[in-house]
Formats: sequence, structure tokens, C-alpha cells
Amino acid sequence: MSSAEDFISFAHTLADAARKAILPHFRVETEVDNKRPDAAFDPVTEADRGAERTMRDLIKLHYPAHGVLGEEYGETPSKDGWSWTLDPVDGTRAFISGLPVWGTLIALAFEGRPVVGVIDQGFLDERYIGFPGGAEVTARGVTQPLNARTCAHLNEATIATTDPFLFDGAEAGGFEMVRRTSRLQRYGCDCYAYAMLAAGRMDVVIESGLKPWDVQALIPVIEGAGGMVTNWRGGPAWMGGQVIASGDSRPHEQALVALKRAAKA
Repeated sequence: MSSAEDFISFAHTLADAARKAILPHFRVETEVDNKRPDAAFDPVTEADRGAERTMRDLIKLHYPAHGVLGEEYGETPSKDGWSWTLDPVDGTRAFISGLPVWGTLIALAFEGRPVVGVIDQGFLDERYIGFPGGAEVTARGVTQPLNARTCAHLNEATIATTDPFLFDGAEAGGFEMVRRTSRLQRYGCDCYAYAMLAAGRMDVVIESGLKPWDVQALIPVIEGAGGMVTNWRGGPAWMGGQVIASGDSRPHEQALVALKRAAKA
């Protein structure tokens, strides 16, 4: 039976393999396909596909009873309650634009609850990992603990979202109330905003329309750093949807006052 240390080590193995598959495609001419040609632009490249295939092959080899849920190749059911959730390139729009705010997201969940999470930014050589009891970052060969910062009030907070136009209807109104109250707003950071929250550089990240592979890896990293991740009703965010992450519970609860009015069932 594998220990927590075994799972953490294997998560690093997956992230290493994904880096090797992804980095040759970054900031070079690469073919970009649209997964939804009849709807909004939803890009995918061989970096996404190749990295997920590589990680799936490693999981099948080392943990054949484990399930896998990935953005590019769907779901393989678990046989023992353990499952890996993979987003090989979270932030493909940033990736194809040459911006180093994309990341590889890897989560290990037991019966649906994420227990190990990785945010890997291979181009910057930064890896954020969360596990039961803590979180750490290894950047350019140096490993340090992650600690979210304190923030007493939303009017002192730096907040982020990937795109302020991703909110529809009442969602937009709820986010606008939070935005107006906050001190500083940053946009377009994809999963890197969550890494900066865990590192104590931001305070709140608010998004909507997330899939499980967008959020599950983030939860152990942020919780291990002392922060929290919920949906807009204050409940579990494992399955995505409307999500808010904070380094301190106080601005989190203050933001929820506005967001709950736009929360979906």
C-alpha cells in the first residue's frame, strides 16, 4: 500500500514528465486547434494532448487501479477510490500567447476529495505542491514552505480573476461589488493567481464556470498554505463551478456576502 510520501513523489514524477512534453511547444510556432469550432474559441495544442497522454500512461503503469479524469481524454473510473485529476495546460490561451502564467494541474483525490495537489509552471521552474499538513514551493532549485498572508478586510485585499468578462448576469453584479470594495485587481493570470495566493502575494481569487480539472489541484495547495477554497455558497468546490479562494477567512466571508446572491444551486 502506498504512503502519502509515495503519492507526493509520484505527483512530482507526473509533473516532471508533463514539463518534458510541454516545454518544447512553448514560445514556438505550434498548431492550435479549436475544440469548439461552433462556439467560443477553446484552443488546444499538442502540448495539452501529449502531456496528458504521458501522465495517463505513467498512472496506468504505476497505479492501475486508480481512476483518471483529464481535460483532454475524459474519465477512467477508479477501482479503489483513488483518482488523479489532470489539466495538462491550464491557461492554453496564455500558453499560445507566450505568457508564462499557464500551469500543469495535477490532483490526487480519495473518494472525490483532493488530498494532494500540484501547480507546476515549468517555464519559470516553479512547482507548488500541497499535501495533508502543509504546502511548499520549489523554485529554481530552492524549496520553501508556502504560507498565505493575513488580510483583515476586503478593502485591503488584492483580488484576481482570469477574465472579468467570464461572469454572466447576476454573477457580474456580485463580482463587481467585490471588485469595488477591494484595493487592487489583477486579471489574466489563470492558475498562477492561485499559486501567488498560496505564496502570500494575493488575497482572493474569484472565478466561475470551472471544471473539476481546473480546481482540484488548487485546493490542497491553498489549504496547505493556510487558505481556503469554497463555492460561492461557502460549500465544497471540488467539482468546480463558481469558486472563490482566499488566504484569510475574513475577506473570504466578506466577499461571500455579495457572491451568495449570485450563487447557482
